[in-house]
Amino acid sequence: MPTDQAIRAALALTPASPTRARIIDITTTGRRTGRPRRIEIFFYRVHGRYYLNSGLLSPPSWYANLRAHPEFVFHLKNGVRADLRAHARPVTDPQERLTVFTAVVDDLNQPSNPGTIAQPTHLADWLRTSRLVEVTFPGGPA
Repeated sequence: MPTDQAIRAALALTPASPTRARIIDITTTGRRTGRPRRIEIFFYRVHGRYYLNSGLLSPPSWYANLRAHPEFVFHLKNGVRADLRAHARPVTDPQERLTVFTAVVDDLNQPSNPGTIAQPTHLADWLRTSRLVEVTFPGGPA
């Protein structure tokens, strides 16, 4: 069982964090089936808050599942293995989306390219097509 300190350290991403530190799994509840759905996804830390986003792809099922059932499991799996109870809040406010995506795009466009996506990535594309969810951990992350 990982310590609270180890979990907090795994969640403490910075722009210097490697790609593998950003990769987690999430288990959502299917909006139509009610069955658990586990996928691999990147998470981001912006201004001390945690986020998931769909990247530049079409609307993902995980986003629709979280809108229907916001409680899910956030699985740390790189360096620390822990299953954290989490809550999703879709971010739809234009100013909040701008603030978060500006930080994400700046992070992805740095020379070390933590997201391993084609550079440069453009803020306008993310604002236009990406879904964004803030993640909170009821009772704290650990």
